Amino acid sequence: MNPWSLAWTRFRRDRVGLGSFLIVLLYLALVAGAGAGLIARGWEKEAGVSYAPPSFVGRDFKAETSANKNAERQGAHEDSGIVDPLAEDLAEARRSLSGASAAEAKAVTLPFGADKWGRDVLQKTIKGTQTSLLVGFAAALLAVFIGTSLGAFAGYFGGPADDFLNWLYNVFTSIPYLLLILAVAAVLGQKGSLTVVLILGLTGWTGIFRLIRAEYLKHRVREYVQAADAIGASHLRRMFVHILPNASHVVLVQLSLHVVLFIKSEVVLSFLGFGVGVDTVSWGSMLAEAQSELLLGNWWQLASATAAMALLVTAFSLFTDALRDALDPRLK
Repeated sequence: MNPWSLAWTRFRRDRVGLGSFLIVLLYLALVAGAGAGLIARGWEKEAGVSYAPPSFVGRDFKAETSANKNAERQGAHEDSGIVDPLAEDLAEARRSLSGASAAEAKAVTLPFGADKWGRDVLQKTIKGTQTSLLVGFAAALLAVFIGTSLGAFAGYFGGPADDFLNWLYNVFTSIPYLLLILAVAAVLGQKGSLTVVLILGLTGWTGIFRLIRAEYLKHRVREYVQAADAIGASHLRRMFVHILPNASHVVLVQLSLHVVLFIKSEVVLSFLGFGVGVDTVSWGSMLAEAQSELLLGNWWQLASATAAMALLVTAFSLFTDALRDALDPRLK
């Protein structure tokens, strides 16, 4: 049995890890559906009244009263005998827009409620899942690529290259992580998903570098590497064809760990105003909006974004633990 089949066999025995993996797959399916336009396609539409509550909470009669406020005022003016000089013009405008108003009637309640502009919180959460997951995966891939490449060169060649890369590593790790990403965000300036990926990828490679460097220091003196050298294999072939597959378990585990880290970091950046643009929804932007909504007692957007993020982060963390146990060569 090859090592990957053995790792899959061990992974299937871990029910918690397997269940977490299925939850992660469900999130990925939601992302694929949102990207294809099958779900959450109309998340920008005003589907309900402003701050419409979740359906399981009940109907908000204040919203209904607010929607009929103009009609009540008009009735009061008529009862008091006051003549509105614009009444005929307003009546004509209402008649001309009556068809459109009927077609654009807004719901008083929605499954997970609505935000200030009447947008469906459930659809926003699904669309935010797409943004946060794609940013997390892309930034993790960039960080793993940088950390693996630099760690391989430092651990394999040693000498001046190792000294310089270790100095660069020490410079990055000496700065607090949150301060570092905010500084890079201020330098890049422009908001957007690509900017967030660059911010997180260019600052999050240090931990991967340290682990990969240690793996290359350990493997470069092994017999199979010396045998590859004896048959004339080049340095790059020894580094990435012979040694890297034996360190792939570290790369995969670090990739999954950094996806979780970067999802949380994207939420922090968006909450602080350094994240995705205003025309893009993410969990971080939803939490930033919910900050003012809580003052009015509207908690559903905060609860929806927090629950979606907590479930994914927990499932991904448990999946990472199970993956690390399954790929650990010391357990073979």
